[in-house]
Amino acid sequence: MTKSDPISAKGIRTRLVHAGRDPLAHHGFVNTPIYRGSTVLSPTVAHLQSGEGYVYGTHGTPTTRALEDAWSEISGAAGTVLVPSGLMAIALALMSVVKTGDDVLITDSVYRPTRTFCANVLDRLGVKARYYDPLIGAGIAALIQPNTSVIFTEAPGSQSFEIQDIPAIAEQAHRHDICVMMDNTWATPLFFPPHARGVDLAIEAGTKYLSGHSDLLMGLISANEKYLPRLKTTFTAFAPCAGPEDVFLALRGLRSMELRLKEAERQALQMAHWLQARPEVLRVLHPALPEDPGHAIWKRDFSGSSGLFSVVLKPASKAAVAAMLDGLELFGMGYSWGGFESLVIPFDCASYRTATHWAPGGPTLRFNIGLEDLHDLQADLDAGFQRLRTTA
Repeated sequence: MTKSDPISAKGIRTRLVHAGRDPLAHHGFVNTPIYRGSTVLSPTVAHLQSGEGYVYGTHGTPTTRALEDAWSEISGAAGTVLVPSGLMAIALALMSVVKTGDDVLITDSVYRPTRTFCANVLDRLGVKARYYDPLIGAGIAALIQPNTSVIFTEAPGSQSFEIQDIPAIAEQAHRHDICVMMDNTWATPLFFPPHARGVDLAIEAGTKYLSGHSDLLMGLISANEKYLPRLKTTFTAFAPCAGPEDVFLALRGLRSMELRLKEAERQALQMAHWLQARPEVLRVLHPALPEDPGHAIWKRDFSGSSGLFSVVLKPASKAAVAAMLDGLELFGMGYSWGGFESLVIPFDCASYRTATHWAPGGPTLRFNIGLEDLHDLQADLDAGFQRLRTTA
């Protein structure tokens, strides 16, 4: 490795620290400053009409360009756009590809708001969403229709944690010139390189691990060469711009993302093993555990796991589960994850699964394991389990 090597040839930590940064272009300041504004002045008519450089606030600033370039670098993408939330990233990715009369295939384990967007927006626009078993793999070929334009994947499922065979699905999709989209928020590009695995448009909620501090909303869509022009055109038409302060915070979070993600992985795996041994737990849903049904595919395609996983409790009443959770001191109850704090929520997929039957055998909880001392978290849960056992 020499000084002249491109950034893409260097290690991931080096790339995370240096990608998208040019201190000398900003008077030597280490971090790209926050650029706010709508109007960008041009020195000449020729420059104004050329469209080169920065032309208007919705078309990008040095702050947004820095994060776009850095994210493309670590994702192996041709380009990236930034939007105000993960759900906006899902919506914009779909709107970049579909047209009236199209059919889209969506994994049944998808993030629930994705399903809501399909029902409330795509259906109204004449785009039909069909749901498939997340474990279908190459069998997706049997579901493809002449008007299928998108296969939407998510691995693992955001609550039920099924691991999809993304390369097998992508192979079948590309035989029919179908776009493969993936919600890759759980693993991030650090643990699952989406475009190297056949994904055309990769969606990430930067709200989670890119932020790491539960203080911003951010969505990112990275694209390969084929789909980048369509993504850019659709972004320009809608102009769903991420706020400059959020972009700055995301850039700051990017630099330490790998270290935080690895610590979250370590903590979560230890907690998952501890929960496996609890008498109140039926099973743990975590693809990095050897006992998990998706472990072989996870081990083949992923280089790590995050701090998010679920557990199935042995049969217990709603009152008992509520008593367990309501008394927790260190675990907050909230619908996000990926921050430094530990979270837990109860969930039940049964009412919104349409292609598969959700019957796990007991109440289900989703955990985000944060950066607290693990023995303190375990003591908090131990007290919670005692309340579970003693509540009718």
